[in-house]
Amino acid sequence: MSLIDNYKKYKWFYTNSGKLVVGGKNAVQNEEMLHLTKKEKKDFIVMHTSSPGSPFSIILDNIKKISKNDLEETAVFTACFSQAWKSGKKTADVDIFRSSQLNKPGKAKVGTWQVLGEVETVTVPLELVLTRQEGVLRAVPEKTVKKGILKILPGKLRKDEIITKIQLSVKESLSQEELFSALPAGGIRIEKI
Repeated sequence: MSLIDNYKKYKWFYTNSGKLVVGGKNAVQNEEMLHLTKKEKKDFIVMHTSSPGSPFSIILDNIKKISKNDLEETAVFTACFSQAWKSGKKTADVDIFRSSQLNKPGKAKVGTWQVLGEVETVTVPLELVLTRQEGVLRAVPEKTVKKGILKILPGKLRKDEIITKIQLSVKESLSQEELFSALPAGGIRIEKI
């Protein structure tokens, strides 16, 4: 089993240049993804917020083909599906490193990994846009899409409160289930694009 074959079970999106990015929905998925990545014997770009409580996000492409925009989009995605969003922050720090730098200490809990060597840290805004990728509703960085449905930011309304508001704000028919699946955990506020 490889990550590419089963990416839809994780959080995922395609960057503007078409790079597939996957991120764990929880510590168990983070653990599973990183073990699969380590088995591939290839080096990938991996990201995680500087603070605990985020997905490990992996750009599943050759490192030499990854652009600055791919890195920025992936950093925004990583930050938005982290504790920073739940805390209502406007920005978050994201660490960028390679999968070859990851080490699993013997007694570390599930989802906890060590990063050896140099790490690049970037600060990114917490804002996403709802759009469809491969026919599936996704919440992705704004730079990723040419035409989004609605912009979302950290806010005070819970998912169950915001769903109806989103459904009334857009022309497209969006089901409760697909909205729950696409949105980050925590409070949300919406803005027209």
